[in-house]
Amino acid sequence: MNTIFDISADSLSGQPVDLGQYKGKVLLIVNTASKCGFTPQYKGLEAVYQQFKDKGVEVLGFPCNQFGAQEPGAADEIGAFCEKNYGVTFPLFAKIDVNGEHAHPLFQKLKKDAPGILGTEGIKWNFTKFLIRKDGTVYSRYAPATKPEELIGDIEKLLAE
Repeated sequence: MNTIFDISADSLSGQPVDLGQYKGKVLLIVNTASKCGFTPQYKGLEAVYQQFKDKGVEVLGFPCNQFGAQEPGAADEIGAFCEKNYGVTFPLFAKIDVNGEHAHPLFQKLKKDAPGILGTEGIKWNFTKFLIRKDGTVYSRYAPATKPEELIGDIEKLLAE
């Protein structure tokens, strides 16, 4: 596996999605949760998506229940919550693990290519963000506290590449 474009993931409705369909786009990949202190970032993620979706940017949300059981709902509940409370229109995927032996291959790749502080690979909390270049390589990893709007400069830089 060379890039994330060689990986597939299930959509929130359970359909397989070949991430290769995003080749040539800048991606913002985030592990999300509905009952987290950072959950209001859904609003910022949607704003970034609206600002850049017509310029070649996709935001991809991956619900995860590994941190404080903050994403307990089923797929339909997650989708309804995100749409009703934050107007989310960017793609959401099926709930996954981002750490441990059952970590989704996408997050295994992201963590390996962009380790966190002191080289640790583990995701520390919900709303860890990864910005991906058009060629599928990881540009940078951002902490949960980093607001989506703080990534705009980096997104614009990657769009210009």
